[in-house]
Amino acid sequence: MPGPGEYLPDATEGIVDTADLPKPKIQQRSRMPQKCRCPDCQRPATRHDIRERKLHHLGDPGSGRPVDVHLRYSVHYCCKCNKYFQVDTTDIAAPRADYTNEVVALAVRIVVEYGLPYRSASWHLWRDHRVFVPFATIQNWVEAAGKKKWLAN
Repeated sequence: MPGPGEYLPDATEGIVDTADLPKPKIQQRSRMPQKCRCPDCQRPATRHDIRERKLHHLGDPGSGRPVDVHLRYSVHYCCKCNKYFQVDTTDIAAPRADYTNEVVALAVRIVVEYGLPYRSASWHLWRDHRVFVPFATIQNWVEAAGKKKWLAN
């Protein structure tokens, strides 16, 4: 067992093939009510379909493996509006996002509070939280959050 302050090299450092990285743990989450209110007319709408999204989440530090969230959600149909809509999942991730809200918040906080460059923040997320985020994606998140004003050179 390593003691405090003892250096332990990262087991994934130097891996160039993504197939050699540890396989992610899968967490199942669902948002599938039988009926849901239509966002336009507020009438109850029946469930029409079930879909699934795969999201990258903060990894498991104990096992050193990434975590993927498989989110199953329902699509509903409103007869009055003749409209299909999805149940709200914005508490887990933004629409069409590949990462959970926790990953986005942590990445922005690492850049803004710690002042790390985007590439270093990307490595920090992998090394400490086992979630790979390209540095350009982190840059987009920070700029979208409006936190880059004081970081501009």
